[in-house]
Amino acid sequence: MLGIVVFGLLLAGITVWPAVGELKLAVRIVWGDGAPTGALHSFVLRAIEGLESVEASYTFLLYAHDWLAFAHIVLAILFAGAIRDPIRNVWIVQCGLIMCALVPVLAAICIPMRGIPLWWFWIDFAFAPAAALPLWIALRDIRRAEAG
Repeated sequence: MLGIVVFGLLLAGITVWPAVGELKLAVRIVWGDGAPTGALHSFVLRAIEGLESVEASYTFLLYAHDWLAFAHIVLAILFAGAIRDPIRNVWIVQCGLIMCALVPVLAAICIPMRGIPLWWFWIDFAFAPAAALPLWIALRDIRRAEAG
């Protein structure tokens, strides 16, 4: 179960860098090359425009993306420690569950502050249970191993 979390964190970290290309590919696959067809399509096109503007004129702002990628990769390494020795490193799994609980809190605070559409909360929120479920199963299995 923890392998799923490690894979997800590595994937999230590595995919930070080619964000513009990934978003453009997603737009072509989902919507084609036509005019915006809804709120999500319009928002993704706006995000691409914003990232391209930053890349063209304010590259230094992308340094925050570099650190975002680094943080995801470091967390993946941390969770790999829980795979290696789950009983001794149970605290990593517990910390991961706490982080999952904080995802909706951060989204609820930051989404309105950054002018992101409020419906985006549910997209961010989806990551919390997606990570919490394998973490909870891993914690349950660790507790069973400790007991006997």
